[in-house]
This record gives sequence, C-alpha cells and structure tokens, in this order.
Amino acid sequence: MPQDEISFTDLMASSMHDMKNSVNVQVHALEQLAQDAKARGDLDTCNSLVGVMAQAHRVNANLIQLLSLYKFGKSTYPLDIRELSVAELINEAVLHIRSVLAFKGIRLTVDCPAQLDWYFDRDLMTGVLLNALNNACHYTRDNIRVAADVADGQLTLRLEDNGPGYPASMLSHDAVAAPKGVNFFNGSTGLGFYFSAQVAHLHQNQGRHGTLRIENGGVYGGGCFVVTLP
Repeated sequence: MPQDEISFTDLMASSMHDMKNSVNVQVHALEQLAQDAKARGDLDTCNSLVGVMAQAHRVNANLIQLLSLYKFGKSTYPLDIRELSVAELINEAVLHIRSVLAFKGIRLTVDCPAQLDWYFDRDLMTGVLLNALNNACHYTRDNIRVAADVADGQLTLRLEDNGPGYPASMLSHDAVAAPKGVNFFNGSTGLGFYFSAQVAHLHQNQGRHGTLRIENGGVYGGGCFVVTLP
C-alpha cells in the first residue's frame, strides 16, 4: 500500500507538470488573440479574452504551487537561498502578469529601494508574489501597490489593493497556517495562502522564521498581503 500511494502521488505530480506546460501554451495564445483583437478595435472580444487569460494565469500559478508543495513533502525541493535584489524580484513577478495589468487597466505602483538586497529563494518568492498579484488583479478596482522595506532585522513585502478587502471570517481565523476545505460558493481552497505561508516558513535565520499575514488597510484601504523574511 505505501508503494501504491507513492506511485499515485508521483503520477499526479507528473500529470500536473504536463498540465502546467499546456496552460502556458494556452496563456501565450490567449495573449496573442487579445492583442490582435485590441489592435483591430474589437474591445468586447479583447475584454472577454482578458477574463479568460486572468483565470489561465491563476490555474498556472496553482499548478506550480502544487508541484512545489509536492517537492516540499518529498524533501526534494532544491532550496536555494542567496542574497538577491528585492527590486528585481518584484519586477520579475510583475513581468509575468503585465498583460493582465494592461488589459484590465490596473495601475501598479512599486515602492522599493533600488539597492535593497536580501536572502531568499528567488523561484519560491517569485511564486509567492505571483500568487498575491493574481489575487489582487482579481479583487482590485484599479490600483495595486507592492512595497518593500526592512524593519527589526526583517524584510517586509506588502502587496495592497483598493478592492473590498478580506472578509471578517478570514481575518478572525488563522487563514494562512493550514490548508482548508473547498468553498463551493467561490471555489477557494486556500492553496495560495498555504503555499505562501510554507515558503515564508522555509526562510529562517538565527531561530526566526518567515511569516505570512493578511489584513485590511494600507494605502488604499483594501486587502493587504504581508510577507516577512528574517
């Protein structure tokens, strides 16, 4: 039985990898179709494609998160924490969703010192920011802010939007510590929060671990996704 379970999880991981590759192809095709529609002035088609494209980005991010969590569980993820530029990390994540930002007319502001360096796993933290950006694109009205600074010996990354904010039911419970059941009304599984919390926790220094929290407020008064790394 243990061998069967291992084979099943390995099969699932392989299938998710194939799905991720297929979704990437679809995302690129959707982006080209949306650009063509916009160029010929067909804004209705363009707007419809943008909605589909945004969901394709979310599916792709979810598959990457699942594959990473699988590797965490297997203790096979090649954690690579190095001193890197925080501004470059943010720019790389933003680059992945630039088409969604442009098509939806979302204004993104980055507030990060150009010379700020910190120790983190580049791929994992890119995934964390992509998860937060995808959620913000879904809920914001038209503004997103990404900010980074250092306080109390920790790097703080904040992603804020001007949407309705997190519901009280999420803020009053530990919404990021463990995976939760599926919400059949909105399709939420909590996967993104769980993945981000696990990634933050993998970053540790002198007995301190990274953390993830959510709150409402910030510059725009909407949802705030806050990651700290020691």
